[in-house]
Amino acid sequence: MTPEEVGARLVALLAPVAATPSVSGGQRFARATVDVPPANWSDALRTARDDAELACDFFDWLSAVDELAEGFDVVAHLWSTRLRHGVLLRTRVPRDAPDVPSVVDVYPGAAWHERETHEMFGIGFTGHGELRPLLLPPEFEGHPLRKEFVLASRVAKPWPGAKEPGESEAGGGRRPIRPPGVPAPGEWGTTPTPGGAGGVGEGPR
Repeated sequence: MTPEEVGARLVALLAPVAATPSVSGGQRFARATVDVPPANWSDALRTARDDAELACDFFDWLSAVDELAEGFDVVAHLWSTRLRHGVLLRTRVPRDAPDVPSVVDVYPGAAWHERETHEMFGIGFTGHGELRPLLLPPEFEGHPLRKEFVLASRVAKPWPGAKEPGESEAGGGRRPIRPPGVPAPGEWGTTPTPGGAGGVGEGPR
């Protein structure tokens, strides 16, 4: 089946659910992509697995994309080991209530992926039952893959990508550009205390 046929087949099976087919990538990397409402997330993955013409028996991966004010896209890739085609399933959850049904009962291999996505993006997976920390220490605060998360290491030491060709220690060259994740000066963290202004070392902003 072509990516277009895979997408059309899944949308037809999910009717009357408002599912939207498209194709991601191109040439031999093209994949059917189907967007579904969050409430139909687990049903869509189960349908892709159980339908004889789709037969997506292999769970490849699951993650998310931070779309800022529009919410989060939860994305899963499934593959048919027999028919040699794949499908990307995608659903969007609101930022103020990022939650989607767990698919561990459909694909047990999704357990690790849902735990990582919960940890990195703060997305809940209803029915998972064990969304404990996977990669970060228990005391860690925040969700590192959200776009508003401040990357402290980029503030604490020089960022190697800050220097462009032609720039030098003496100045000149392009205007310095802050790397992604680094707040503007004065917005976060500490700054050196000027000499003769109450001591030396680091002081709060």
